[in-house]
Amino acid sequence: MHTMWKGTISFGLVNIPVKLHAATENKDIKLRQLHKECHTPISYEKVCSRCEKEVANEDIVKAYEYEKNKFVVLDDEDLQSLRKENEDKAVEIIDFVKLEEIDPIYFDKSYFLAPDTGGGKAYVLLRQSLEESGKIGVAKIIIRSKEQLAIVRVYQNTLVMETIHFPDEVRNAGEVAIPDNQQITKKELDTALMLIKQLTTPFDPEKYQDDYRNALLDVIEQKRAGEKTVETTGKPAPAASNVTDLMSALQASIDKNKKKTGKQGTTKKPSSQAGVKKKAQ
Repeated sequence: MHTMWKGTISFGLVNIPVKLHAATENKDIKLRQLHKECHTPISYEKVCSRCEKEVANEDIVKAYEYEKNKFVVLDDEDLQSLRKENEDKAVEIIDFVKLEEIDPIYFDKSYFLAPDTGGGKAYVLLRQSLEESGKIGVAKIIIRSKEQLAIVRVYQNTLVMETIHFPDEVRNAGEVAIPDNQQITKKELDTALMLIKQLTTPFDPEKYQDDYRNALLDVIEQKRAGEKTVETTGKPAPAASNVTDLMSALQASIDKNKKKTGKQGTTKKPSSQAGVKKKAQ
């Protein structure tokens, strides 16, 4: 399993070197866009709508739109100084709470935590402490230059870190238009409760599947088996140096961030408080 981050969980005065692995994967079927006439994949260009010309990467700056068509431009020095400031901080577990106190709306993405070299015993100690206390740890962590709120809990004998949204990232439910109180009769309520009781069962994730994805895969396989396929019939135009495929640009950005955050961090003496400290790969 690919290691995407290395760091240290500090449990009191115990340091646990760990490796981070993505616990879930997106299995959506990605469909490419082709030119209907010659079946050549469509590329994406970065074009200035005002100048009506393609723009090279070195001619692009980042900015925040604080009002319609009004921006604050941020240069690389501004962003790099923030990254360095955050990278040097020891990030500590803030609280221990009960899992049921956190509404599922806050949860974002899950990661497996595996012990790194020499961290086996301390890893088991933290795992057992969380199990017996019935608590989870709440912490802040920096992944790829982005600070995130997270929890650490036990899942199937493995420590799992789950990033969760900050409170200001969860929208106010009061802004949703909902019907006013309706007069519900006792018979209607009793019937609804009876239906819920009939459909109540222990949760078994294996019984659920993505029917649409499976059906789409069947259609694709049937077309492939029946040789209902196409090939590019025309010669693709040579790619200009400033025309970049969207996925290539995204991957290049990720690789660039990895290089920027790749220096070895300085190990700091852990505080008496439980904590998590980031250590770049």
